[in-house]
Amino acid sequence: MGGATTVEWPRLSWRAGEGASAGARDLAEEAPVAITHDGSTTAVMMATPSDLEDFGLGFSLSEGIVSAAGEIAELAVVEAELGWEVRMWLAPGAGRRLAERRRRMVGPSGCGLCGVESLAEAVRPPPRLAAGDDLRIAAATLSAALAGLAAEQAIGRTTRAAHAAALWTAGEPLLVREDVGRHNALDKLIGAAAREERRGQALLLTSRVSVEMVQKACVLGAPVVCAVSAPTGLAVRVAQDAGLTLVAVARADGFEVFTHAARVATA
Repeated sequence: MGGATTVEWPRLSWRAGEGASAGARDLAEEAPVAITHDGSTTAVMMATPSDLEDFGLGFSLSEGIVSAAGEIAELAVVEAELGWEVRMWLAPGAGRRLAERRRRMVGPSGCGLCGVESLAEAVRPPPRLAAGDDLRIAAATLSAALAGLAAEQAIGRTTRAAHAAALWTAGEPLLVREDVGRHNALDKLIGAAAREERRGQALLLTSRVSVEMVQKACVLGAPVVCAVSAPTGLAVRVAQDAGLTLVAVARADGFEVFTHAARVATA
């Protein structure tokens, strides 16, 4: 559930040698989306207002608020005057853990996490991948999978302004989610995979790979990540420790493998 993903807007176009012409362009839509748990707001983010049930569940999983979809007892998407609310009510055990976590997060100054606690939260180790050590994906197959992702990007193809995250296996994408934010697209994919109980061999990303993307990828559980842009140094170190194969700087003529290269068959 959600709202419009694109909006048509008039614009003046200028091209060298051709001059100016009037027309219109489809723009990617974004709106404030509030994520709430048990009646309290956990986060507010600017996001494409689509697949918001997936977004709420995926955010809850990737942030460690719940460990399984079943820990969310109820989920509702509500349109508000200024945006959207994803309202979730947690099962008793998860609710108690969240309440305790919120108590820890409120420091003496009322500004949230401070100092050592905030640093530890930012670089928390992700779950180590428990499977995929025997996986081998041919380099050409992985490259073709990422190249084929463009055909699955309805919003990106129309607007050129949305990121995509795709769960891929056996030569085809299982699930694809899009958003103006790369983190949001991945959270939506995590939620969709959890709701549909899907697991894949690889996560395909149209963005750069920061440490948060690696942390979220480990929650998704796909043993290989393949992205079009470069990773950060911290992202590579965390991926190495988590047992994740990190492929990046992917172009039409090749890519670079930074961690656990044995899963990519380059011969």
